[in-house]
Amino acid sequence: MKKTKVLWFILNLIFLAIFNVIFFLAGGVEHNVSVWISYGFIHFAYFMLLITAKLITKGKSAAVFGFSLYSISAVYFLVEFITGVIFILIAPEGKTVSLLTQLCIAGLYGIILISNMIANEYTAEAEEKRQPQIAYIKDASVKLKCLLEIISDKEMKKKVERVYDAIYSSPVKSHPNLARMENHILESINNLESAVKTENKESIISIVNSLLFSINERNNFLKSLH
Repeated sequence: MKKTKVLWFILNLIFLAIFNVIFFLAGGVEHNVSVWISYGFIHFAYFMLLITAKLITKGKSAAVFGFSLYSISAVYFLVEFITGVIFILIAPEGKTVSLLTQLCIAGLYGIILISNMIANEYTAEAEEKRQPQIAYIKDASVKLKCLLEIISDKEMKKKVERVYDAIYSSPVKSHPNLARMENHILESINNLESAVKTENKESIISIVNSLLFSINERNNFLKSLH
């Protein structure tokens, strides 16, 4: 792991080393202000490209977030590098044009980058909220499906199938007020599992009816929000 980090560090330094060697060997150390401005902005653009990984929002879509941010930083670096090299070669006496041009490019980059970071944060938050909502349906469905595989009594199987169908067709979207009810439903499914294993028909029927009522109540609550 340490060796990989060292290799990446060396790889990141290659551009800086080559650029600086060419810059100082070809042009020396005496330059006007416009050239040093371009020199600084090129280094800034490259630095931003390197730290982009630190700006990526963590989450399920981190790879997508990373691609968008890297694309923005890479385009900025390419545009800034071309612009900066042009100003270095032309070396205008005044600093205003060089500074304003590269400042505008950097400002545009900053606006686009930060806007994308904000959008990524919203997306990550939405995904984080959605995960437990999906988990409720997924966990309940998996447990009921496993129960259906071990039930031999056709009548009981049909009753449990009704619960499975009700859960499976329930809205994935949830609400904070439903957290207790959803936990109760999951606990009731655990109780149903125990009743199935002991082949307690009365208990199975009672739990199934209770589950259907709770699932229906949950779904009706969600419908009332629309």
